[in-house]
Amino acid sequence: MARLLAVCTVHQLRPDPGTIGVTAIGKRPVDGPVRIGPYGVRADVQADRKHHGGLEKALYAYAQEDAEFWAERLGRDLPPGFFGENLRTEGIDVNAARIGEVWRLGDQVEVQVTMPRTPCGTFARRVGGADERGWVRRFSQERRLGPYLRVVRNGTVRAGDEIVVLDRPDDAPGLIEIYRDPA
Repeated sequence: MARLLAVCTVHQLRPDPGTIGVTAIGKRPVDGPVRIGPYGVRADVQADRKHHGGLEKALYAYAQEDAEFWAERLGRDLPPGFFGENLRTEGIDVNAARIGEVWRLGDQVEVQVTMPRTPCGTFARRVGGADERGWVRRFSQERRLGPYLRVVRNGTVRAGDEIVVLDRPDDAPGLIEIYRDPA
């Protein structure tokens, strides 16, 4: 069964040497039910709204299986929220999703896959700065990106909720097919 392992939000903006000056990438799991609306998880924020958030990037999903792949290669634990994701999933290949694919999260929320995540310098600094030179390229080349999601139906979700693929348009391009490597 595909399910949500965690629903994550930012707990604190942190200083960042990038152009914005702060980052909201470090998210943490929330206990209990969490409200999801058109702009994502209630009480979550994005520091760089030019590149993150909004209706087409309301939520970011990342798979536990991909986090484990990176944890092994980086030699450290990568808890839910580490990648800046709102939804840590298990049992669903999020990178095999098709653009326009619709998922139901729990009993209420419906989301639609809109685009792949494009890694950036803030993400590279989050992973380890100088210790992980070439991180954006490395992350991109592995194609373990995770999708951004649009909220189609608002509601409440919680860790442990089932993820059900409601519609998978066979003629739509796959998430990885449309990805353009920034490196």
